[in-house]
Amino acid sequence: MLLITFPTAGLRAQEAAAGADQGTAEEIVVTARVGTFGATKSQTPILETARSLSVETAQDFRDKGFLNLDDALGYTSGVTPEPFGFSTRGDFSTVRGLDVPEYRDNLQFLFGFYNNPRPDLYTLEQVEVLKGPASVLYGAGSPGGIINVVTKRPYADNAGEFVVEAGNFDRFQIATDLNGFIPGTGETGMARLVALYRDSGTQIDEVNDDKLVIAPSFTAQPADGTTITVLANYTEQKTDAAHQFYPVTGTLLPSADGRKIDRTEYLGEPGFNRYDSESLAITLIAEQRLTDNIALEGVGRYVDAQSEYYQSWPGFAGAGIPRIDADGNAPRSFFLSDRRSEQISFDVRVRADFETGALQHEVLAGIQYQDVLTDADNAFTRLGAINVFAPVYGNAPSEAALRALQFNSPTNYVEETGYYLNNQMTAGNVIVTLGLRLDQVENRVGGAPAQEDDAASFSAGVLYKLPHGISPYASYAESFEPVTGIDALTGEQLKPQEGRQYEIGIKWQPEGIDGLVTIAAFDIEQSNLPNAQALFGANTQQEGIAKIRGAEFEANVRIGGLNLDANVSYLDTESPEGRRLDSIPDFTASLFGIYRFTEGPLSGLRLGGGVRHVAGTESTDISLLTGDLIRYVTNGYTVGDAVIGYEVGKLDFSVNVRNLTNEDYLTTCLARGDCYPGERRSIVASAAYRF
Repeated sequence: MLLITFPTAGLRAQEAAAGADQGTAEEIVVTARVGTFGATKSQTPILETARSLSVETAQDFRDKGFLNLDDALGYTSGVTPEPFGFSTRGDFSTVRGLDVPEYRDNLQFLFGFYNNPRPDLYTLEQVEVLKGPASVLYGAGSPGGIINVVTKRPYADNAGEFVVEAGNFDRFQIATDLNGFIPGTGETGMARLVALYRDSGTQIDEVNDDKLVIAPSFTAQPADGTTITVLANYTEQKTDAAHQFYPVTGTLLPSADGRKIDRTEYLGEPGFNRYDSESLAITLIAEQRLTDNIALEGVGRYVDAQSEYYQSWPGFAGAGIPRIDADGNAPRSFFLSDRRSEQISFDVRVRADFETGALQHEVLAGIQYQDVLTDADNAFTRLGAINVFAPVYGNAPSEAALRALQFNSPTNYVEETGYYLNNQMTAGNVIVTLGLRLDQVENRVGGAPAQEDDAASFSAGVLYKLPHGISPYASYAESFEPVTGIDALTGEQLKPQEGRQYEIGIKWQPEGIDGLVTIAAFDIEQSNLPNAQALFGANTQQEGIAKIRGAEFEANVRIGGLNLDANVSYLDTESPEGRRLDSIPDFTASLFGIYRFTEGPLSGLRLGGGVRHVAGTESTDISLLTGDLIRYVTNGYTVGDAVIGYEVGKLDFSVNVRNLTNEDYLTTCLARGDCYPGERRSIVASAAYRF
């Protein structure tokens, strides 16, 4: 594969149609631009977008040693990576203090919990984080924003690579990425195959992380202005739950006799625990230029995903009730769940570029539709006990006995249709964006009557391009998210949660330097939440309000062979109860630098390293025993990463180390009584042959 070296994360993105990351062997700087199927649905450069947007590319994945999507967001402002520690079931990063949906090429990909394999970074061109409410473009969602991953697609070249990885925890992975013209098409047809196989352990001896991915894709350009791409992805993952739900006593708090729980201890049941999942996704992306100024674009997808999830863990009794006795024994919980999800969705829009007097317009008018089925049939029991300091396994219920307790839960159906209109207007150095969307959402559980919600979302932004590459901006955006059920106080249908954000900021592209610096401040309010515990005499169940205020700094610069990526975030959060949001740090900061030698005897060598700091978190709840407030506070942590690589001819060797000093830290401890350790040191060596 012929590589382009990009600047740092906030500056670069791949050109969707032609695969700009592959076009030449020379070093090329790609301007700050996302594609029409990126998070903003526009090719407007990040510098000219009146919103906060961060991008991590495939080059970042390699340089910084990312192993999964949570890792890929660890050097991004406004994002809290691994809020629940080291995980194998999924990715749980929060944006601006809130959970956010995960999209793939403009369409939501994950629905429900634990019914999909997590996406593999090797199949992606880049990861984009659009911060703040995004309902105008995407419909129902979180006021925190969205995470959009961009899938690798065919491009106009014959190239490829083979990669072999090996690392600690018995990690072994082989992968290939092959691209080329389809014979007999006259270079109007292209195909790409991305595939990988991984056989790996993890920091917990009994938990593996094995995966198989096969992702072929095809692109046809049968006429000028016409591009049709079909993407297929089959993913199979075999693992276990890395989350062991360690009791707070013996981790954060001392035990009665001073013993501590080993934070890599396995508290499940060998031979019983597993999280095996698979998914098949077929995506169609089409672009048709109708005139010089009008284009029709569309993306559609079908996904069928399922999982078998079995886990045993030390049981919970309720907030404030001890989980272990004086000897360290805890009752064992056993859980079984068969889960699946199925999705049909599309997003079709018309893009028009035209002028009215002194105004230049980019108008986007679209229809987005999705029909999603989720189902989970669960069984649960408690049997025996386990000592959390010296576990002895055995005495697990048989699968037949547990399945006899399985409850066939009703299937949940969600159907959503959204109509949106967005107009970006430019007059000289002023860029104004206005957006409006109308959504209809229908939720139905089994054969029960459907709940219907209607919502209107609005957004506005203005950016002014000053001299010397400085662009101040301001924006406003809204979001909504349906809540199913009946209000016990009013007897009426629960209203959707609503969010709004005010944001101001400055973007600066220094003259004479490849770089982008962004400073942003924002105010988010999320309403129609469950009532605060201290709220008496309420008229409804949905008078809770959460407030999030914050500031972010992101700088991505390239000076000669040196790339620097710096990020700082501050959050001031307030729950409906008037306390900090659980498990959300108020401060994060990171810095990563990598230097590539391009001349002299060290030519081909690259050296880099980074440091990530996450402040402490807290979690609160009311004790079921005493009625008092429980508050657990975890300390902040700082970890370092390093990379060394060498490229010679068609070969590229590298060694990446994450958590260089093997820091032992907790990301959070929940007031219900469980703690989550972070990622331990990982060392991965890779060898790539590119042609």
